[in-house]
Amino acid sequence: MKKVLLFMMLLTFTVALCACSGDTKKDDPKVTETPTGTENVTGTEDVTGTETQTGTEDQQVSDQTAVSDSVSYGGEIVVGISQDLDSLDPHKAVAAGTKEVLYNIFEGLIKVDKDGNFVPAVAASYEITDGGLKYNFKLRDNVKFHNGKVVTADDVIYSLKRAAGKLETSDPEVLTVSAFSIISEINKTDDGVQVVLSEPNTELIGFFTSSIIPCDYDDQAKFPIGTGPFKFVSFEPLVSFVMEKNNDYYGNQAYLDKVTFRITSGGDSAFMELLAGSIDIFPYLTNEQAVQLQGRMDVLDGSMNLVQALFLNNAVKPFDDVRVRQAVCYALDRNEIVNVTAGGRGDVIGTNMFPSFAKYYDGSLVDTYNTNIDKAKELLAEAGYPDGFTFTIKIPSVYDFHVKTGQVIVSQLAKVGINAEIQLVDWGVWLEDVYMGRKHDATIIGLDSQMAPSDVLRFYPSDSSKNFMNYSNTQFDEVFEKAKAAVDESEKAALYKQCEKILTDDAAAAYIQSPSQMVAVNPQLGGYTFYPIYVQDMSTVYFKK
Repeated sequence: MKKVLLFMMLLTFTVALCACSGDTKKDDPKVTETPTGTENVTGTEDVTGTETQTGTEDQQVSDQTAVSDSVSYGGEIVVGISQDLDSLDPHKAVAAGTKEVLYNIFEGLIKVDKDGNFVPAVAASYEITDGGLKYNFKLRDNVKFHNGKVVTADDVIYSLKRAAGKLETSDPEVLTVSAFSIISEINKTDDGVQVVLSEPNTELIGFFTSSIIPCDYDDQAKFPIGTGPFKFVSFEPLVSFVMEKNNDYYGNQAYLDKVTFRITSGGDSAFMELLAGSIDIFPYLTNEQAVQLQGRMDVLDGSMNLVQALFLNNAVKPFDDVRVRQAVCYALDRNEIVNVTAGGRGDVIGTNMFPSFAKYYDGSLVDTYNTNIDKAKELLAEAGYPDGFTFTIKIPSVYDFHVKTGQVIVSQLAKVGINAEIQLVDWGVWLEDVYMGRKHDATIIGLDSQMAPSDVLRFYPSDSSKNFMNYSNTQFDEVFEKAKAAVDESEKAALYKQCEKILTDDAAAAYIQSPSQMVAVNPQLGGYTFYPIYVQDMSTVYFKK
């Protein structure tokens, strides 16, 4: 299924996603297409020609289903997740799978609604002035942390400085938000805080989803405290994360009393629990599993907003040769991969950008490496590999979808003489060896982002700590910096598309798809919501009467 998502403009930064459809797909058993979104991505759009951009409390759009006779308050559910949480501290969490859970506990100054709008959260309103040099946040009154303390400007300043790595006693384990490097001042105002930048940046608003935490509390890694609609109860590594309703939440109250995220050993294990009825929601179904769940569970279909690719280590042989990387791209049949792994759902892509970022997405790049076995063999011969070569693809074992993708890729590469071998690794090993250590030939994973185009491409600058592909191109670096600094939106979009073309021409990776996400939901439940970022929002879920 090919989704075409168009950007629309509201008062400030807005992403319009395809409308909700309650129709059941004809070709799939009880698969319902829902509002698109999940895994951390969509772009920001500025109001062109204005000096001041604002977001107000009135602009906030509730994602909570209206209370009616068919909705019940109370009850508890179990949600299956495929990987362990790497940290309970929101500023130290690496994995998107961790952040999707902690979303329920923590909030930033702003957050993203299901339609991609930036709406106030801990802040009651915000204003961007001086051409993107100043961000002014008015704090919401009487927002409480889960320990009962009222949020103050000191907590906000502490949280932003911590995320920016600008505290005098910075914790080396905190994952610095690199975009915050241009913050030069954070000052108290009469009703909140003002963030002053060293250079204009109209994309930064998307990063103020960064969690606000108490300035006088240092036990986040063991007992996390935020402002979200749920509060922490317990965590047992490799077993479960438990949370309960926050009755002091300032916004719409959660329907459920308690949610347990059960950490499964993999998709097959979770699927067996789904069949047994011990899991109520599971968000990582394969197409085959969706078919088997017919009559047992509702299956919802949204977009992950991920870049799935065969990511190649550009610094190791033979992938240090662009001709070899291009040969790999020509050898793949991406449409076949989408058909096999997701029953045809998902969007084939040709670069590191999502179709839902319509303003920044260059759809013409999809056809750069249409399947061409002869061309692949020709390039391999030119590079000195007429008989092919052998390499290893490290894949996190917790993600059946990526494993299935790898199996299809192995068979396709064999047609041009390339022998690819899959090595399944634990998630922790993948983070340490592949993502941090860069000790790999290749890997298959899905990349997510904040709602800013620069964040989608953050993996490729030569000096980026997240550049696990060891990609290096000075032209890309220069254009990327120009794109981030551009204030004019048409210029910014053109520069980001130039970045995308450089990546595609270089075959920095073998880009495959922006996958569809199929979620199994207990038929007794309603309100499950997809977002343009990768989260599992349990505050909207309820039991039907």
